[in-house]
Amino acid sequence: MDAVLLARIQFALTIMFHYIFPPLTIGLGWMIFMYHTRFQENGNPIFRQLARFWTKIFALTFAIGVATGITMEFQFGTNWAAYSRFVGDIFGAPLAAEGVFAFFLESSFLGILLYGEKKVSQKVYWFSSLMVALGATMSAFWIVVANSWQQTPAGYEIITEMVNGVEVSRAQLVNFWEAVFNPSTIPRYFHVVTAALCVGVFFILGTSAWQILKGRHVEFAKRSMRSAAFPTLVVIMVTMFIGHHHGHQVSQTQPCKLAAFEGLWETQTRAPMMLFGIPNEAEEKNDFAIRIPGMVSLFVGGTFDTEVQGLKDFPPEDRPPVALSFWSFHLMFYIGMWMALVALVGVVLWLMKKLGEHKAYLWAAVLTVPLPFVANEVGWMAAEVGRQPWVVYGELRTAHAVSASVSAGEILASIIMFSIIYSLLFGVWIYLLRQAFHKGPEPLEGEGTDVV
Repeated sequence: MDAVLLARIQFALTIMFHYIFPPLTIGLGWMIFMYHTRFQENGNPIFRQLARFWTKIFALTFAIGVATGITMEFQFGTNWAAYSRFVGDIFGAPLAAEGVFAFFLESSFLGILLYGEKKVSQKVYWFSSLMVALGATMSAFWIVVANSWQQTPAGYEIITEMVNGVEVSRAQLVNFWEAVFNPSTIPRYFHVVTAALCVGVFFILGTSAWQILKGRHVEFAKRSMRSAAFPTLVVIMVTMFIGHHHGHQVSQTQPCKLAAFEGLWETQTRAPMMLFGIPNEAEEKNDFAIRIPGMVSLFVGGTFDTEVQGLKDFPPEDRPPVALSFWSFHLMFYIGMWMALVALVGVVLWLMKKLGEHKAYLWAAVLTVPLPFVANEVGWMAAEVGRQPWVVYGELRTAHAVSASVSAGEILASIIMFSIIYSLLFGVWIYLLRQAFHKGPEPLEGEGTDVV
């Protein structure tokens, strides 16, 4: 058993499970704020009913997300001691800031949303919904800062010192703002946030469609669907636009990663976009490839004559796993196309005042619920696998970042333990969600006639 591989598997397991929850809380947080804003504008009790129900779903998800996030961070000190020593001076401030936003700002105002409706003014209650959404979103910013620094490190210098008679190197922060706003922070952050918004709005759309199909709380479910229909189209289109901009940044700072995403082996102008294919790493070619000529060059440089580096420009030991990078990136792309189609059809039905009436569309919306989660997961997989073999790009290899004192057997035992615990946590979350959806919203205090 290889300790490095097992440590990577364990971190992937814990972070991928944790990342089910933050995107949903970000997306739901801004929808809840929208409901409170609409209620402040027109006093329609429908919006208060929507806000109350989805706040309960938010709270369930937030609790699981916090618990799994704490566990994830412990691995830095157990399995990745060399990595922690190397990046400790850089990561201290961002991770501390994330804790402030997640545990103090977000959780404090969430308490007001859950228990303070009759104890504070309506303006304070509305402000609390804004702070919950901002807290969730700003918490993500500091995590993205830390991760982006690994992708495109900046604002540091490498120093060498003696530890227990052994010479070791570490990164020392010399410019805080350069480290925070390194070349990939902004495009990656906005891509993360808009992708999280996709999770929230498609979750509302699809779970509401399920309620209609089951014949439960039908009028409320139709209102929820109508409230999410237009936002789904807006956020998926914005996400795709920002994703394109992020891809341009990757082409400038991590060209080997982009080549792996596109299965591009040869450096060339008029570089094609591969819609489908099977990367053949042994023979350095693609099997069964379906390409659109020139599109990668056009996307990254604005012209078909843009030269794009291929994988053969890089030594084999510096290339990421091509097949995994390629398929995770392309799966994200395929899912995005499907989500755009579902959103577009939903808006057309909403404009025709027939949303919630077509059984085929209701099933399409239901089946789409897990897809934004999957797209977020494989998007991160593409980013992290595409960075390999570096844990800090160009500075520290993953193989050199693990803890020397933790054995492969110990890591394997912890993987099994985490798998059992996370399976139970996921089951509890699904059970509580089912209970909440079965119970449905609180009754309206007054009959609203406005249409969402």
